[in-house]
Amino acid sequence: MNLSELKPPAGQKHSRRRIGRGMGSGRGKTAGRGQKGQHSVSGFNQMRGFEGGQMPLHRRLPKRGFTNIFKKEYAIVNVGHLGELEGDSFDPARLVELGVVKKLGDGLKILGDGELKRAIRVQAHLFSKTAAEKIQAAGGNVEVIGRTK
Repeated sequence: MNLSELKPPAGQKHSRRRIGRGMGSGRGKTAGRGQKGQHSVSGFNQMRGFEGGQMPLHRRLPKRGFTNIFKKEYAIVNVGHLGELEGDSFDPARLVELGVVKKLGDGLKILGDGELKRAIRVQAHLFSKTAAEKIQAAGGNVEVIGRTK
């Protein structure tokens, strides 16, 4: 067997239906579009979700939820990740410089996942309770800085 002998299974491929090619084809004259009306002309385009004038489904269903415009988006870094980085002092600008945080948003929050085996000094906008405990237990220093917004 070689590549030139590969063919799809019988019945898988169908030839394209040629409509509007004479009465003998069975799909001539109106080309399967019926007699008259907006559907019969070329360029007909119907709105997405149109149900023939009936109230469409997306308008019949109730609305749910809302978007909180006051929501704060913090960049998150875990204590374990800080322990793997070089250096002993970290602030938001340094973490952006190192590529740990891509966008600060409303500030930086340090979470307590992972282990910390050395003393580090961390400046951030928010600390979780466990993160602050782990940093201080390792002999480090936690400093809460003012919010950016």
